[in-house]
Amino acid sequence: MPKLIRDNFYFFIPFGLFLIIGAFFLITIETGDFLFYFSENRTASANLFFRYFTKVAEEPLYIILILSLLFVRIRLSLLILILGLSVSLLSFSSKKYFGHLRPKNYLERTEKLDELNPVPGINMHIGRNSFPSGHTMSAFAVFTLLTLMVPRKKYLGFIFCLLAILSGIARVYLCQHFLKDIYLGAILGTALALFIFYIQQFFPIERNTFPDNNLQSIFTPSNINNRV
Repeated sequence: MPKLIRDNFYFFIPFGLFLIIGAFFLITIETGDFLFYFSENRTASANLFFRYFTKVAEEPLYIILILSLLFVRIRLSLLILILGLSVSLLSFSSKKYFGHLRPKNYLERTEKLDELNPVPGINMHIGRNSFPSGHTMSAFAVFTLLTLMVPRKKYLGFIFCLLAILSGIARVYLCQHFLKDIYLGAILGTALALFIFYIQQFFPIERNTFPDNNLQSIFTPSNINNRV
């Protein structure tokens, strides 16, 4: 595992900085301070950006990756599928276990909701499913796994980490989560991707055999004849 992290340090250096800075703010600021900071400093362009960027790691991305990677290597497509299912299970179970209030409910209890300036067109979620952030978990999981999978890791690793961090910030900007929610979501998503990628290394790669071939190679005439 340490070698896996060293080989992908262009991702894990900014990720580590995110954890350090996030931990500092978690210790030094009050719950909800970031929501009010963004509330007081909204712009039309930021509203538009985060409103749509928050969807970056939702189901369509997984579907696109699964279908696309079928033509590269079926193993990679299966890893994305396993990751997506694992993120859904972990997100649901952890939210159920912790049962933390969403920002809207929390601010209603503290009588501060009227002080918040929400993003136009965004309905703030309610309930006891705030901690951890499922969107952030998903973003860090999929972008960590993509970093581990791609051959050219330098700048792509940095870009993937930046996309994951922005996905988490979007959840706070849109008043759907607190900093603590995206912080734990980032840790769980990254850890889950590392675990899945690490475990699959114990299944040796066998070229031209399932799942280490691709759909195109499976349906070539020679392979079809060999299977008859």
